[in-house]
Amino acid sequence: MARSKKIPEFEIEVGGEPYVWRLQRLPQWSSDTAAWRGMALAVRHAEGQREAVLEFPPGVQPRFGAPQLKPAQIAPELVATAIASALGAGWEPLSRGKTVTIVVDAAGG
Repeated sequence: MARSKKIPEFEIEVGGEPYVWRLQRLPQWSSDTAAWRGMALAVRHAEGQREAVLEFPPGVQPRFGAPQLKPAQIAPELVATAIASALGAGWEPLSRGKTVTIVVDAAGG
């Protein structure tokens, strides 16, 4: 029997609205662009289905053998700022449609 891999989701409140987020992608090397890519967070409204993927810049490349980033290590303030930036960029979390990708800076803005 295959083990199901449960990806942890975290709740956060931004502007009085409840959101749910999870770590979509760890910082990694991308062979298709031949460049280092930063982490990405998948965010959705707690009552909605439309997701936004918030992509952060690559930052410093981790050393070989360094422990991987854990979702619990990501600051809630960073996530809240990134969600506010996505809303400011025009993301409508309660609408229908495809997942949107929004690039934010290292501070989430």
